[in-house]
Amino acid sequence: MATTELLLGGILLGVAAVFVLLLRVYGAVSRASDPVDSDTLTAALSRTLSEMEFAEQVSRIADRAEEIQTVHRDLDRMLRAPRERGEFGEAQLEVMLSDHLPPDMYGIREQVVGTKTPDAHVSTADGIVPIDSKFSLDRYEAYRDAEEPEAKARHKRAFRAAVGDQLAKIESDYVRPAAGTTDFAFAYIPSESVYYHLVSEEYDLLREYTKRGVQVVSPLTFGHKLELLKAGVQAQKLSEEAQDVLERLDELGARFEAVEDEWSTLETHLTNATKKADDVDRELDRVRTAFDRIETPAVDE
Repeated sequence: MATTELLLGGILLGVAAVFVLLLRVYGAVSRASDPVDSDTLTAALSRTLSEMEFAEQVSRIADRAEEIQTVHRDLDRMLRAPRERGEFGEAQLEVMLSDHLPPDMYGIREQVVGTKTPDAHVSTADGIVPIDSKFSLDRYEAYRDAEEPEAKARHKRAFRAAVGDQLAKIESDYVRPAAGTTDFAFAYIPSESVYYHLVSEEYDLLREYTKRGVQVVSPLTFGHKLELLKAGVQAQKLSEEAQDVLERLDELGARFEAVEDEWSTLETHLTNATKKADDVDRELDRVRTAFDRIETPAVDE
């Protein structure tokens, strides 16, 4: 609503500035030593504004402002209904997950922690990271809109208590390493203003639950967390691939040693066979020499 009001205010301010400028031009011309005929000046200004389509431009801007105002009203009405607010948070959460992670790394509304079904989850090498996207907008708005100091303090305490109850439920339901989760879960708050209030006014509460495994995130901070989780999964995959390469190298080394042993045995056999062949060759030479020394007996005619 504030954005729409600022836009409409800007339009009115722009229109007023244009008319003030026109009045100054008209006054300056009227005070000139050789003044222009007022009817002629008025007609010229009117024709100029008409050629600029000034009225049409202002009308179109006003129409856009009205459309924005309608969207703001619809969004505000939607966020005030708990069911629609939850659906809005889940939809925003799904968009962020799809923007930062591959499809095989996350899931929406799946029963992955025993009988519990988180709004979303991220699959990592260390386990499932559950994500809850509920937040207490009604109590926060009551605190924000309260004017009396006593009422403001009362609504602030109520909002803190509601946030504490929600974080405690997330811890109980989703921080369960024995059931396959990591030692932490995310409490996703789709409103930067609510998140900023918690960080600035309820930091001790957030710090306490961070120690207990519940990390409160906003759209801005959640994107960074997802990138870290993705980097961790990629590092794990690289580590697994490196380990696979090492195992294959070990296997290849073992096979090479076996071939080397077989070649060594074959080389020994070849060496022995060569020696045996040399012995046979030398013996053959001796036999040939002995035969050559035998005189051929004389044959009587």
